[in-house]
Amino acid sequence: MPAIDLPCPGCPHVLVEASGAETLRDLGPALIKALYRQHGALLLRGFGADVPQFQAFARRFCSTAVVNESPGRAAIDPANRIYGVNGGTQPFALHPELSREPWKPDLAMFCCLSPPSTGGQTTLCDSIALVRALPAELREALAPRRLVYVNRTSPQQLQYWLGSAEPDDALLRAPPATSPYRFERLRDGQIIRHFSRPLLHKPMFAEGPAFGNFLLFARFTNGRHDFPLLDDWSRVPEPWFQAFHAAGEAVQSAVSWAAGDVLMLDNTRFMHGRTAILDAAERQIATFFGYLRFAVPDAEEPADPVWRREDFVPPLPPALQTA
Repeated sequence: MPAIDLPCPGCPHVLVEASGAETLRDLGPALIKALYRQHGALLLRGFGADVPQFQAFARRFCSTAVVNESPGRAAIDPANRIYGVNGGTQPFALHPELSREPWKPDLAMFCCLSPPSTGGQTTLCDSIALVRALPAELREALAPRRLVYVNRTSPQQLQYWLGSAEPDDALLRAPPATSPYRFERLRDGQIIRHFSRPLLHKPMFAEGPAFGNFLLFARFTNGRHDFPLLDDWSRVPEPWFQAFHAAGEAVQSAVSWAAGDVLMLDNTRFMHGRTAILDAAERQIATFFGYLRFAVPDAEEPADPVWRREDFVPPLPPALQTA
């Protein structure tokens, strides 16, 4: 039987540690599911996970997966949706995986194939704890607010979601029910897509409220002040950014990787980031982003979305297309 250490102050994740020659195949799904639902973050250590074992373990809990189309991710086992992490050595701000899109996965999983000798820790933050660390008056101000994620479109995206690379205004006003976006044509003829989510939300298996959005990554990694926007399409005030950042710094913790480690995160509750890396070539982390077999989908998702029916490879946005 594995040894189990439950979360404690300064360590928000469950540690499940092999007691002998156990592998991931020996872990009972019911035990992992129960720990995941209650605590939201599990570090599985000492099970000697490799890519095939990682992939098989992830599919025990997920019926489908999504590909993060951001550049710089190594294709480790693309047929099974296993990719590397973003390259480079810079630190990354806290974020839920793919929270910039309406198909934010339920589960974010990571497997350490090669740990860095220095730096490159993965930071974790229970976004419920982040909200509790905010000033009370700010929490009250945030409660009714929503965020709007606005982006340009590509012909491929328009074809995929609307069935036409050159939609007329009637189609833009009434997209198919399967589309997670609304569309608008600007005065210059450019078409934008957008979707909205609450600034604070209820996680899948906890009461919340939680702070699970793209604001910190956009502001402190990408240097953007204009994505996402508030529900009135105004920019988020800089004092709010600073308060979110300070609260996240106060409650986050860091995981130092060992070879074969597997980290499971409830992506509707936990955010993750990373510390600076000295040698990017040393740090090899495999990822899997999936949709749970036991999910309680967000009511704001479209009915029967494609990402819960089949593995989903999103159509490329304009910035990622090749000539």
